[in-house]
Amino acid sequence: MNNLMKLAFAAFVFLSANLAYAQMEKTVEVGGAPMYPSKNIVENAVNSADHTTLVAAVKAAGLVETLQGKGPFTVFAPDNAAFAKLPAGTVETLLKPENKGQLTAVLTYHVVAGKMGSKEIAAAIKKGDGKATLTTVQGGTLTAWMKGKDLYITDENGGQSKVTIADVWQSNGVIHSVDTVVLPKM
Repeated sequence: MNNLMKLAFAAFVFLSANLAYAQMEKTVEVGGAPMYPSKNIVENAVNSADHTTLVAAVKAAGLVETLQGKGPFTVFAPDNAAFAKLPAGTVETLLKPENKGQLTAVLTYHVVAGKMGSKEIAAAIKKGDGKATLTTVQGGTLTAWMKGKDLYITDENGGQSKVTIADVWQSNGVIHSVDTVVLPKM
């Protein structure tokens, strides 16, 4: 009987641990695929059908290893529709090997060092009287602001992008999907 009690207790502990892990591993679906908080930015992004252009650009720029690194990073990730808004031929031109530097500048302009969820960004906006300046890995700045409950970023050229999916947590940061590619001053 003592062994049966030990076995039942062990099974209970095992099931409780699995349930707790499943609750910790809450996922958000992006592009038809679950995004797991235990995976890094690249491991999740490659599964999103809505971010295939971004993934191709990250690969072409040689940024896969960086975005798989420890971070943490806050990524404003343009979806495929965002890239489609660019003038015809822009994406194809940026993906050419001779334009790797320009592509890298555009992509790293969408990345901020640190892990800033939408609540932290909103708090910074409130503290900044309606605007927060975010310094990108590229060295430029983005201005975050809100319209109602919607979070927006504005680039150095005045271009605006809306966060369409916020707080997609990663092991090495957070992704906020955006509807427009933001561009640094070049």
